[in-house]
This record gives sequence, C-alpha cells and structure tokens, in this order.
Amino acid sequence: MSLDNATTTLVVNPTAGRGKALRILPRVMSEFVKGLPEGSLQVLQATSFDDAQRLCQATVAAAQARPGRHDSLVVMGGDGMMHLGLNACGGTEVPLGMIPAGTGNDICRGVGLPLDAVAAARIIVDGTTKAVDLAFVVGKLARGATQRYVGSVVATGYDASVSWRGTQMSVRWGALTYAAAALAELRRFEPRRYRLRIDGVERDLPAMLVAVANGAYYGGGMQIAPTASITDGNLDVTIVHPVSRFTLIRLLGRMFDGSFVTDPAIETLKAKEVVIDGDGLLGMADGEALGDVPLGVTCQAGALTVFAPNQDPLTKRRRKKK
Repeated sequence: MSLDNATTTLVVNPTAGRGKALRILPRVMSEFVKGLPEGSLQVLQATSFDDAQRLCQATVAAAQARPGRHDSLVVMGGDGMMHLGLNACGGTEVPLGMIPAGTGNDICRGVGLPLDAVAAARIIVDGTTKAVDLAFVVGKLARGATQRYVGSVVATGYDASVSWRGTQMSVRWGALTYAAAALAELRRFEPRRYRLRIDGVERDLPAMLVAVANGAYYGGGMQIAPTASITDGNLDVTIVHPVSRFTLIRLLGRMFDGSFVTDPAIETLKAKEVVIDGDGLLGMADGEALGDVPLGVTCQAGALTVFAPNQDPLTKRRRKKK
C-alpha cells in the first residue's frame, strides 16, 4: 500500500514509557518525512485517554470519508494507545500503524513488530499491510461501553488482579512492574470459581486464572498463549488450575518462554467463542480495565488491517525454539 499522496495521522501519548514517546518523537517524524516525501503527515499529541480516543475515532471517520486515498491512523505509545487505535480501525478498511513506546508493548509483540520505535516507523513507511484477527468482547464494560475489540488477551482471575494492581502503581517498569504486582497479589489470592461456556460446552471449575487470547503476550512479554496465531481465526484459552502459591510463582517465571504449558496444572485449547462468568472476577485486556463478568468473547477473523511484516509471529516463535 502506497502512502504517497495520502494523509498519515500520528496520534501520540507523550507520557508513554515515562516520557520515552516524547523523546523519540522527532526521530519517528523524521522517518515519515524522509520516507513519504509526497505524503502528508499530521501529528497530534493526546492530553488524556478520552482525548486520544476522540482523536483516533475522528481520524478514522475522516479517512472513511475519503475512500481511495489510503489515509491511515498511526498510534504511538503503550498498549493503551494500541488498544484505542485498533478499536478505531477494527471493522473498517482504514489501516493502523503501531509504534511501540510504552513499558509493555504486548500488542506490538503479538503482531510481530519490532519494539524499536524507529524500526516500527520504517515498516509503516514501507507500506506492507496484512489482515489480523481481533478478539471481540461484549458485556457491561468499563466507561459505559457494551462492546470492544481486544488485541492481546482477556485476563481474569489472578492475572487480572495483578494487572489491575500494576495500573495503580505510581512508577511502572514493564515486566518488572508485573513481577512486583504479582508478588504483592500472591499473598491474598485464592482460586476463583469459574462458570465458562466454550464453544457451547458448559464448564464449572475452580482456577487460578482463565486467559482468552488473541495474541500470545501480556504482562510485558509473558507468553500466556504460546501457540496463539493472529491469523488463524481462533481464540487460545489457557486455564491454570488450582496450584500452591509456590507453584504459581514458578509457573509465572516460565511464562516468558512459554514452557509453563507443559505443567500438569495447565490446560490449553482453541475456541471460536468463550463466555466467562464466575465469582469475584474482573476483566482486564490490553493493559486496561475491561469490565465485570459475564463477558462474551469471540474471534473476529481479519477484523484489522495493520502495517506489519507479512510473516505470522507464531512462525518466528517456533523457529526460535528449534
């Protein structure tokens, strides 16, 4: 896809990565100016979550009003900004560019993007796009929403409690933040009672967590769903059955390479539709509060057009393990 003679709108969270986004913004802009001499670049700095959401939605609406021009939305920041971008572009033909500049960057990992912001900008300038899946969540969601796209993982149980605690910390360090929150939450966490419906099959069980994944990563690089593909039209479900606190910590450490799935306490499966309900559960997704259960999650195949290498990142992960 050529972006020449088109408008590329870059929406930035200047506070992402403790100010990293603002520091590297000039270099990112330079890549667009050099690579797209015939294109138009518009840079917008968001002042808040709501402002960023408004800017993303307005950009997509303007692009849809000019069909054939290949106008695009690019978001720069952490997973929260990627979440806003994919919710603005999801279900439309407007392509989304993602430039990681946060502390977690799990959505970009899942798409197979480099975590260097300048390198990610070069991929957008190159113009290669592909269609990827999104998880589609319905329920009584945060901020008065009733439906939302998710790029990475719908987390409930222990992982959601850890993610929520991490968002409340005044200083964040990516995976180290998750580790600190995990240790703090471990002292009081007990297995939750889940009521699930997975592709129509009812299940009632206790579990430490049930994660419903579109992409492989959350928590700053943890592979909660090592076999997840963003192009296979499936959700990946990971269930951690009740274990001791010591075992849970051991499993968390093994999530970074995905080897935890060999433990007898782990159950993994693929599904098209999952309904999550239960006692004391909070939904988190893409680093943001999602809402209370029940939550219905389906896979929306090819719902998002994204600037990215054509190769499925699952293939890269398999090659690394050989």
